[in-house]
Amino acid sequence: MNTSKMKVILHPVRMKIIQALINGKEMTAQELSKWAEDVPQATLYRHLNKLLDAGFIKVVQENPVRGTIEKVYALKEPDVQSQKDFLKLTKEEHLELFLTFTAQLMSLYENYLNQDEFDLVKDGVSYTMANLYLSDEEFMELVQGIGMLIQSALKNEPTFERRARNIATIIIPDAKK
Repeated sequence: MNTSKMKVILHPVRMKIIQALINGKEMTAQELSKWAEDVPQATLYRHLNKLLDAGFIKVVQENPVRGTIEKVYALKEPDVQSQKDFLKLTKEEHLELFLTFTAQLMSLYENYLNQDEFDLVKDGVSYTMANLYLSDEEFMELVQGIGMLIQSALKNEPTFERRARNIATIIIPDAKK
C-alpha cells in the first residue's frame, strides 16, 4: 500500500466510515450519517468518494429513491475462505485485510472508552509489544501454548461473574536482513 493510500485511510472521518462497515456491514450514506452524527452530509459524501476512488469501499447496491439513486456501501475485501486463498493474496490485499482488523480493534477500544465510567486497571485493559528472540521450534511452542490457553477459555459459558473480553493476536516477524 503506497503512502498516499495510507493517508486516505488515516483521516478520522474516513476511519469512522471504515469502522462502520466492518464485519460485512452494508450502509447507505444516510445510515452512515447517523453513525457519524458530527460529520456534515457534504463532508461525508466527499470522504465516501475518496474511499471509493482509493478502492477501500465499493457500491454494492443502487436503489432508486424519489428520483435519485441511493448507494449502499461496503468494505472492499478479498474473499478468503481458506489458507490457500489467504496465501494467494497480493501485498495490497494483505494490507487491506490488516487495516480491517485494526479498524475493528480501534472500534472496540473506542466503544470501551466511550462508556460513562471505566477502570483500565480493574478491567485488565492492556496493549503491549514484545520483541522476542525465538528459534522456529520455540516460536511454534509459544504459539501452540497460547492457542491452547485461548481454546480452553473459549469453552467458558457467560455467567454473572464473567465479562466478555476481546483478545487479539498479531505476530509480525522482523524483516529479513
